[in-house]
Amino acid sequence: MEYIETAEFLSSKKNTTVIDVRSPSEFRQGHMPGAENIPLFDDEERKIVGTLYKQTGRNAAILKGLELVGPKMKQIILDARAKIKDHTVLVYCWRGGLRSKNMGFLFETAGYQVKVLEGGYKAYRHFIRKSWEIKSKLIVLGGKTGSGKSEVLQKLKRAGEQVLELEEMAHHRGSAFGDLGQPTQPTTEQFENDLYEQWQLFDFNKPIWLEDESKSIGRVSLPDPLFFRIRATNVLFMDVDKAERINRLVKDYATFDTEKLEAAIHRIAKRLGGLNEKNAVKALYDKDFETVADLLLTYYDKAYLKGLGMRDQKKVHHLPCSPASDQNIVEYLKQSVVDIQF
Repeated sequence: MEYIETAEFLSSKKNTTVIDVRSPSEFRQGHMPGAENIPLFDDEERKIVGTLYKQTGRNAAILKGLELVGPKMKQIILDARAKIKDHTVLVYCWRGGLRSKNMGFLFETAGYQVKVLEGGYKAYRHFIRKSWEIKSKLIVLGGKTGSGKSEVLQKLKRAGEQVLELEEMAHHRGSAFGDLGQPTQPTTEQFENDLYEQWQLFDFNKPIWLEDESKSIGRVSLPDPLFFRIRATNVLFMDVDKAERINRLVKDYATFDTEKLEAAIHRIAKRLGGLNEKNAVKALYDKDFETVADLLLTYYDKAYLKGLGMRDQKKVHHLPCSPASDQNIVEYLKQSVVDIQF
């Protein structure tokens, strides 16, 4: 078996099968994107071996582990043959210890060339956290709710710009209504892992566009180093008329189930105010979606402007625009970046 550092492991995994040999619950909590899970121990077995290690010591834990794994060895090899694409396989566990070593031995017995991640998943997590500190030119796209920031970012991406898709990775649009129509959110740990997959593809000498976000997007949180940089850098604030924003919100949300929309309104009741909450629910059931959006923006605009006001105002650049009708929005924003001293 060959033990390799995280950087080499990650550069090797593009065309090689990666096997995560940790327990299923560890894998669900967070794993390398694209990795397959072939656990040495299931969750209960891991608990048994871990408890024995703490209470009795390493030797007793090893013997118990061998007892548990013995009957499963054939199935492990069959699982490996079904999942490993070629002759080489990359393996990791939590710290690059006994689980990787033992599974690596089984894979070698089955005829595979095995490379193990030195330091395991723990080392990988440390590596990706450090990556957010890489010097890069972040361009934050801001704007009040309904300004079409996500739509504009997609236009920038289609035009060849580098875009870090925070809300797409989070499976959430960042408001009380943000989970509607979205897949289940990942854990924060998995969110960070998925973000890194996009981040590591970027050319850090070129601009990287992303949306202005708070620390949390739904139930997941941004990595601290990335969030601090978002808050400290320049913001291109798209100043879009309220009428256009209302139209966009109606288009994006009016088709969702009425009860789910009502539940989302109730989630922000305290901040919206009792009367606005009551009027918004009434308008919702009257199918007066423009009024619903107008009332909700009373809260969301105030909240966004409060956050914007906490920034260095010299770095907030207001750009009057209309993403819905301006076909040159991408060139307009790119030229605005040229005119700003980053």
